[in-house]
Amino acid sequence: MSNLELLPPFTGPLEEFPSSPEMPAGVKSVTWKDEESCFIDFRFDVQYDERDGEKLHLQILMPSDDMMEMPPKKKRPLIVYIPGSAWHRQMVYITLPRMIRIAERGWAVAIVQYRPSEVTGFPAQIEDAKSAIRFMRKNAEEYCIDPDRVVLWGDSSGGHTAVMAAITGDGLLDNGLYGEFSSAVNCVVDWFGPSDVSKMGYYPSTMDHGGADSPEGYLLGCVDVMENIDLAEKASPMYYLDNGKKAPPIIIMHGSSDEVVPFNQSCMLYEKLIELGMVVEMYKLEGAHHGYNGFNSTEAYDAVMAFVAKHGG
Repeated sequence: MSNLELLPPFTGPLEEFPSSPEMPAGVKSVTWKDEESCFIDFRFDVQYDERDGEKLHLQILMPSDDMMEMPPKKKRPLIVYIPGSAWHRQMVYITLPRMIRIAERGWAVAIVQYRPSEVTGFPAQIEDAKSAIRFMRKNAEEYCIDPDRVVLWGDSSGGHTAVMAAITGDGLLDNGLYGEFSSAVNCVVDWFGPSDVSKMGYYPSTMDHGGADSPEGYLLGCVDVMENIDLAEKASPMYYLDNGKKAPPIIIMHGSSDEVVPFNQSCMLYEKLIELGMVVEMYKLEGAHHGYNGFNSTEAYDAVMAFVAKHGG
């Protein structure tokens, strides 16, 4: 017969919960501290708009310090992430492992689905990114985010979309959805995004960047890029910077051996931002290809997080 006594539930503060004195032989006693938030409340397929027959969704990650606090109560800064897809239909779920790593660092994340270019071309993707930002601000309480601390991050065509949305801001390339809220962001993370659609074909690549059935051709409405230079320029961040638009702080990362988006695309953007006196950092990942060989390293995430901690509000 056990001589143990049933105890009532503990009701005091958790920091006063008693530590067990038991220590079986051979057990290793250690004191370790969590370095990052470890618990995440997922909200999958949250619809923020419907256009051109496309239901547009967000994948929302809300971090918490306490698994018993779901949904979280503590407001978090927000990263709005736009996955690349050559502007075609995105595979948004494959970016979850990457964004889980960011959520573990204490950031809320909203992964954006935009209208694919085979459904609607430019500027639909820019419009959708802005609508997604505004939707998150509109629902800041529900998703426990700080609407004054919003960072826009994209890779490849998502990087192009992120920079375009940040530079053009409210009112330009904008459908005005949730217009009572702003689409402005504190800073931008641009991973190997195109900056001048009209010049993609002038550097080595494994892809055609000029034909009507190229990614850029689809973006412009299934037209030959070189026969529509004016349209291609207006679908490029460089055009708006050349015409007086300002950019929030931007961190750029690009692989030196990118076989899809030429490294020169980021060089052009970086040099223009420097010329205009804007805040920008750029990392050349030596030997890295289009999104791998360095982009999933701790060093890359640390550099991004240091930048957004400094400039993300």
